[in-house]
Amino acid sequence: MSLAILIVHLGALGAVVRSTSLLKAIKRKYPGAMITWVTDAPAHHLLKNHPGIDRVLTTQESDLLQLSALEFEVALVIDKSLKAAGVVQRTTVDQVWGFKINPKNGAIIPATEAAQELWSLGLSNQKKFFENNKPETQLMIEALELGPFRRDDYWLPLTEKETKQVQERRQQWLRNKNKTQILGLNTGCSPVIPYKKLSIQFHRQIIARIQNDFPDTEIVLLGGPEDSERNQQIAQDLQVISSATEAGLRDGLISVAACDIVLTGDSLGMHMAISQSKQVIAWFGPTCAHEIDLYDRGVKVLTQAPCSPCWKRTCEKSIMCYDQVSLEELVNAFKSCRTNRLSWGSSALHTVVEEVPGAVAPA
Repeated sequence: MSLAILIVHLGALGAVVRSTSLLKAIKRKYPGAMITWVTDAPAHHLLKNHPGIDRVLTTQESDLLQLSALEFEVALVIDKSLKAAGVVQRTTVDQVWGFKINPKNGAIIPATEAAQELWSLGLSNQKKFFENNKPETQLMIEALELGPFRRDDYWLPLTEKETKQVQERRQQWLRNKNKTQILGLNTGCSPVIPYKKLSIQFHRQIIARIQNDFPDTEIVLLGGPEDSERNQQIAQDLQVISSATEAGLRDGLISVAACDIVLTGDSLGMHMAISQSKQVIAWFGPTCAHEIDLYDRGVKVLTQAPCSPCWKRTCEKSIMCYDQVSLEELVNAFKSCRTNRLSWGSSALHTVVEEVPGAVAPA
């Protein structure tokens, strides 16, 4: 009888994408295990049809009723939240790794000693900002006791149909025969930390510079529903392509996969680009660059703001961290990614399943 494993990760969409990097380590430690992943909507759309996940549930009551009928030998709780702990309480679990709740005072605590390091980073800015040098992917592997850290890549494959849509979209975007590559500008971010996006004017400056210096590059604006109006303002009177922003998360993933290089802040778009093996130019202001692994496929550009990182959700400074990102650094990063793309291979997609016994590519 196969082991039943519960993954609880409700967090931000980009963090859920990043946590797909855990799946191969889980499969190595628990070969043949049946994996159920509980997340908040709409993140379940990103995980559906995944060859490494047997069941995806949300925190909607109808799904939690299903969860209450199941039993698990192992729960891997990634979120440090009361809600995640509450999800675990809705089912039967023998052993919890990651984080759990102290029922007497509601405090979130490490489930085992192994999670102490990751837990402690949330209590100390000094440790999180300046002392830690591990990417979040490594911290999670260690906290969940999933064996030696092997730097597993994100694992978010496209279906066969989606892969065909990627090629069709590329052909559509490259109809101009003078264009040979696609730069995706991911222009937005979630409203939780709104300063993880560059200004409208700075995006327009980037576009003008890239089009002047690299006329073979087609530029596509990427984003979600919250970025629709913003992208219209960025694109005004410029020769750029605006991707669909209202077509859902999977369509957004297809658009990202159709690009060769993606310039982005620390956001869902960045994690999507990493998951699809794109060359990534990621700029960082409020958040910690060392927590992100680009897997040697890109360049990190840090703001010159002396107060970065801060992880603040509000800021009243007259000159913001996104105003202190160097255009020259971004252009040089683009040059580097162009070179790396040619050596790495154009439009690499994560459709190959490896090192996972019994896994099959999604249809």
